[in-house]
Amino acid sequence: MRNIGGLAVARVGQVREAGGSEVPWRVDDANGVEVTAVTEFMADLAASDASSATLRSYAYEMLGWLRFLWTIGVPWDRAERAEARDYALWLKQASKPSRPRRADTPTPGTVNAVTGKRHLGEGYAAATRRHARAAVRAFYEYHRTECGRPLLNPFPASRAGTGDERTRAEHNPMRPWTPTRPAPYQPRAPRRIPRDIPQELFNALFAALSCDRDRALLAFWMSTAARASELLTARQGLVEPADQLIGVVRKGSRAVQMLPASPDAFVWLRLYHHRLGDQLPAGPDQPVWWTLRRPLRPLTYDAARMMFTRAHQTLGSNWSLHDVRHTALKRMARDPHMSLTDVQWVAGHAHITSTEIYLEPSPDEVVTHVLAHHARQARRPATPPPPAPGYRPEVLAALLGTPPGTGGTA
Repeated sequence: MRNIGGLAVARVGQVREAGGSEVPWRVDDANGVEVTAVTEFMADLAASDASSATLRSYAYEMLGWLRFLWTIGVPWDRAERAEARDYALWLKQASKPSRPRRADTPTPGTVNAVTGKRHLGEGYAAATRRHARAAVRAFYEYHRTECGRPLLNPFPASRAGTGDERTRAEHNPMRPWTPTRPAPYQPRAPRRIPRDIPQELFNALFAALSCDRDRALLAFWMSTAARASELLTARQGLVEPADQLIGVVRKGSRAVQMLPASPDAFVWLRLYHHRLGDQLPAGPDQPVWWTLRRPLRPLTYDAARMMFTRAHQTLGSNWSLHDVRHTALKRMARDPHMSLTDVQWVAGHAHITSTEIYLEPSPDEVVTHVLAHHARQARRPATPPPPAPGYRPEVLAALLGTPPGTGGTA
């Protein structure tokens, strides 16, 4: 067995844009040579209508796996279960590449005092390790079925490793139910509890924004519950203030969907565009959001995230842009006049089970409800229970010093 704790995986190779190819991303080895096995797999994903963001994430997962194999000296088509096990162990104890940090940056893994949310740690989260395993397994499954090698996938789908290897195969109602064991080297799925921003802290966060563009963005994110990247795809021809609608490109289907927004959001958007004046590139296909610096460029996700981070510095909080979406969806789910299917449509979820998580209360809400229950119990007057059958009320009254009640006779 390898000494995983002392293994230093070299950061060689890179992921780079393919440049006009059908596959937008490619993986190069330490010598700058394209890894053709990964390119073939990426082409298969692209033919299955995977987005460029999905292909990019899979490319980085494949680079991480290949770096591990290059370090231990195992070719990719010779990897077995032992290498898959060691890679899972290495991901569990490895630290992410260090980045330059400012002096006021909070310590990784600590809990924020304002939000109660934990800062990102130095290691790889369970969701990241699950995604890495899924990407590498899909790579081997493609080559196993299409190219005939390797004969066995180092990352099998189930413990048994037989049949169709589906971990959630349909259950035969004529047979007793047997729970399925998780797949080998699969981290446990973290329990998803959407975190929402309290109203008073959201108001403080909104007040910390410095310009009308940022206020309009936050107002649209909160009222439409769109993902941050989705709202940044909005075009001027899909903004309809009269109907309070704005069009976004959905992440999964990549279809245009008109989402209703609050009147305040359109007011802030109008103020933002009015200040730009003639400098705003007008046209139905022009973006709605632009950078503040000249010359104007379309606003990217990273720039919008940095805007949100600067507002956090004044409050000492650490909410993410996705927490705004969680807040909006939780508020909609609590509205008795909105059905869960309405919330599903606004969220753009393919399955309603993805929307049901917004019905779960947060730990803070449960604590508040339980404390209110105890307070109600303390205010309730204590009433003695009725006497059990067989005891005369006058005897109990004389013994306990209480007024005669109802009960049976001895």
